[in-house]
Amino acid sequence: MFSIAINTELGALMLFVIFSLIAANKASKLIYYRTEKELHKRTRKMVFWTVSLTVLAATMAAADIFLALNAHPLLWLDRLLLRTPLAFIGVLFVWFGAMPRVRMLLARTRMQTDAVPDLSRRRQATEPLLVAPYQFAALIGAGLFYFAFVPPIPFAWTYLTIPLTLLTVLACFLWMLQSHRNRKATESMQTYIYRPWGRRLRLTGTYAAIAAVCSVPLLTAMQGSKLPDRLNMMTGKPDYGMAAAAAGHNHHQASDPVLASAAVPVTELTGPQSGKADRKFALTAKKKSVQLSSGKTVEAWTYNGQIPGPEIRVKKGQLVEVTLLNEDIEGGVTLHWHGLDVPNAEDGVAGATQNAVMPGGKHTYRFMAEQVGTFWYHSHQNSKEAVEKGLFGALIVEPDEDTHAEAYEDITIMTHVWDDAGMAIGADDTLQSKAIAPGTPVRLRLINTDDWVRQSYSLTGTTFQVAAIDGTDLHEPGDLNNQRLELITGGRYDVTFIMPDHPVLLSVGRGKKLGLLMSPDGKGEPPAIPQTTVFDPTHYGTAAKTPFGQDSKFDREFTMILDNRFAFYNGGFAAYDTINGQVFPNTPMFVVRENDLVKTTIVNRSSVDHPMHLHGHHMLVLSRNGEDVTGSPWWSDTLDVAPGEVYEVAFMADNPGLWMDHCHNLKHAAAGMTMHLMYEGVISPFEVGTETHNHPE
Repeated sequence: MFSIAINTELGALMLFVIFSLIAANKASKLIYYRTEKELHKRTRKMVFWTVSLTVLAATMAAADIFLALNAHPLLWLDRLLLRTPLAFIGVLFVWFGAMPRVRMLLARTRMQTDAVPDLSRRRQATEPLLVAPYQFAALIGAGLFYFAFVPPIPFAWTYLTIPLTLLTVLACFLWMLQSHRNRKATESMQTYIYRPWGRRLRLTGTYAAIAAVCSVPLLTAMQGSKLPDRLNMMTGKPDYGMAAAAAGHNHHQASDPVLASAAVPVTELTGPQSGKADRKFALTAKKKSVQLSSGKTVEAWTYNGQIPGPEIRVKKGQLVEVTLLNEDIEGGVTLHWHGLDVPNAEDGVAGATQNAVMPGGKHTYRFMAEQVGTFWYHSHQNSKEAVEKGLFGALIVEPDEDTHAEAYEDITIMTHVWDDAGMAIGADDTLQSKAIAPGTPVRLRLINTDDWVRQSYSLTGTTFQVAAIDGTDLHEPGDLNNQRLELITGGRYDVTFIMPDHPVLLSVGRGKKLGLLMSPDGKGEPPAIPQTTVFDPTHYGTAAKTPFGQDSKFDREFTMILDNRFAFYNGGFAAYDTINGQVFPNTPMFVVRENDLVKTTIVNRSSVDHPMHLHGHHMLVLSRNGEDVTGSPWWSDTLDVAPGEVYEVAFMADNPGLWMDHCHNLKHAAAGMTMHLMYEGVISPFEVGTETHNHPE
């Protein structure tokens, strides 16, 4: 319903802008009509434009009121307190200023003769109170357009000062101009001849002058948006999250983590540096042509020459050592352990926790595998391009031997869309088959790696359970039928079932062309795919004890607002996806202290999904769209926030460092939709920028 409401409001707003411009133009041209008949006809049409503007303003108001009654205030605050009142101010100008003069002029010209309008008619046709209100409505329409695409969110009246002042100044200028025309029109009976080209030239000159004046701040903004050649990743406006909690806590908000005494560099926040590793792996990043199961060829970036990279499978409690070598990826590579909460120095983010590994270089990661679950790894250097081209693989942490006695079929499903080759499960872009004996417990580990793709998975032929989300097991998951699972970029579901004595199909997408057909003999026909509904974890499973919850007392409370706005970024002007109205490096930096209990409210005002990925921590989802999570505890590291959704999440700040928090639609992250979680007393010596090799997104 959110999408319907905002699209309705936006559609009405765009029509309001267009209709107000037309109405202003029509009103200003009344002086050019040579007979009372023609003047009467054109004046009567002003009633239509007035009614149309009123209907459009009412439509915007209805959509905004609907949002106010059904959605979080951050989704409608600026709409209802700014845009709706502005639209009605424009309409009121017309109804109480122009319409009485329109009715009077209609009455004076009701005979509709072919006589030339006399001086009194000319005076009425150019009266400022008739023409200027339509021009004011057009100005307000321009203001509505501006505030729709440059929303003043987080909402603050100070953000409105300059645009509203500019609108007021322009309104005064138009009033003065129309007053001058009115005086000129009544000086003589000289016929006004409409010369469109002359009028257009005058308008062009006016617009050129306005453009020249506006070019100075625009050029300044463009130049100011260019990222410096070298930039410390700790750059950002600190947000201490103390607005709601300050009264009950003694945290000093003025501390500066960059200047903190006894600061710890991220390079010291490592995994165990001594001791023999339980498992060692070597991954070499290199380019290679890889053939998919259909015969299509992909020019890929690979780890060890395969797509996806080798599956890293370890057991809980093991010390893991992975050596990364870069053979020929010119832009550099890293290894980020997506969802595994490793120490900060092992997180693999170029420019934040390490320098990118350039061709011929290597880097070694060492960490304890403390969490059981499904994770994945990928390069966090030029990550949009790197992941898109294939620098990723699965990372599975199994329970230790003592708790992992039951034999089961464990299958990893990594979905990806390859350039010029389409969707595939790893390197398989056709329907695959697998023989599984009836009665065998099966675990499907679903991982979606695609940028900008909401991937759909349907399991047909058996009941099943969603056993884990983002690597964390759910408590007492119930049986599901005819429900499809949808994952946005970076998300994971573990699905379990007992293999029946007939075929079971896992379909990827909405058909049978891609997926996995499981049957007792590895053959058979795929079962029909029924109508399905989307799985919702909000009330799935049963409740269990958690270390904190909705009623806990939080040390820090943050608000993260996801939105779109037109802006300059690195010298380019476009519609950008923003966090709290900004793009990196102007996004906020959430600052915490170790052992703080942190709550974040995430609000998506935009028109697209944003899978928000917090490095180094798992978030407990407290509520979704105002509904408390009442099923199994739902922990996430990559939370899909759809348009209009509001999540409350919480985590314990128990992993010191500088941690990225960004949209995992990596196109958004590359354009600045990224920020940081920063622990006080931690610093990073690394930098990003054109003079460095580090480009994390």
